[in-house]
Amino acid sequence: MAATFAFVLPRIADYGDVWAVVKGLSWKQIVALLLVTLLNLATFAPPWMAALPQLGFRRAFVVTQASTASTYVAPGGAAVGVALSYAMLRGWGLPTHSVALAAALTGIWNQFALLGFPVIALALLTLQREQSAALLTVAMVGLAVFAVATAGFAVGLSTPQLARYVGNVAARLVNRGLRILRRGPVDWTGDSFVRFRNEAVGLLRHRWHVLTLATLAGQLSVFVVFLVSLRVLDVSASEVSGVEAFAAWSLVRLLGSLPITPGGLGVVEVGLTTALVGFGGANAEVVAAVLLYRFLTIVPTLVLGLLAGATWRRLKAVRAEPP
Repeated sequence: MAATFAFVLPRIADYGDVWAVVKGLSWKQIVALLLVTLLNLATFAPPWMAALPQLGFRRAFVVTQASTASTYVAPGGAAVGVALSYAMLRGWGLPTHSVALAAALTGIWNQFALLGFPVIALALLTLQREQSAALLTVAMVGLAVFAVATAGFAVGLSTPQLARYVGNVAARLVNRGLRILRRGPVDWTGDSFVRFRNEAVGLLRHRWHVLTLATLAGQLSVFVVFLVSLRVLDVSASEVSGVEAFAAWSLVRLLGSLPITPGGLGVVEVGLTTALVGFGGANAEVVAAVLLYRFLTIVPTLVLGLLAGATWRRLKAVRAEPP
């Protein structure tokens, strides 16, 4: 991360030139940036509300801000955020099976979106008769993983018998590993997988479209912040079109999801800058837009997440609802 900000980016554009570009923002442009940032923050909660209807917007907003902020300060990527979300939701009295189901479905839907966006971007670039070797490679890998993951998810939910078989096999494998560590066996079996499968099918039957739309809104609102950052800092459509911006964003967002550094810091900045300059963007304007975009998508969530992490226990426990 230090190498990125101290050596790599300054070689692409001098920070003095970058600051000169940022200082040129008008008050209308600043208002536009604030509005898209608020839009992005507001779209964090709906996927969890779709997967866990009794949660409500306030609790969903608190848990998503805190869990996302944790991924920016701790190594481990999404696993850290999932663990914190689980702890907070259980602390509000939500049942374990509901929390596990919501965490699984929101995580799976987010991964589907991350894998699918590069494929869409490649198709859009192809329609414009443009090519990108890096995007082609990532899109093909993403398409293969997407197809396998989708098929596996569908098969896993297809029949109770298959779910029970997979659960029993998984329990045996985990118990073997626990015996090596001299720990007791797990308290779940294939029947636990059957219950999970039945709950997942019941939820998705009625709310799959809500979960899908909420996930797309949450993901694409981040792209809106990125695109507005480009335009207000004079990276015009003639230099980097909307399709090219989406291609760069989807490619780097997928790579940045790998737990290389917390929040992809350093990796995302270099990847976006390199891609946008390659598409034709001016160096100083591109670096300014990328840094502004990263600031608007990280710092507000980091501040709100720290506040949420310190105050989430003040919210009352969720009332139990009949299944």
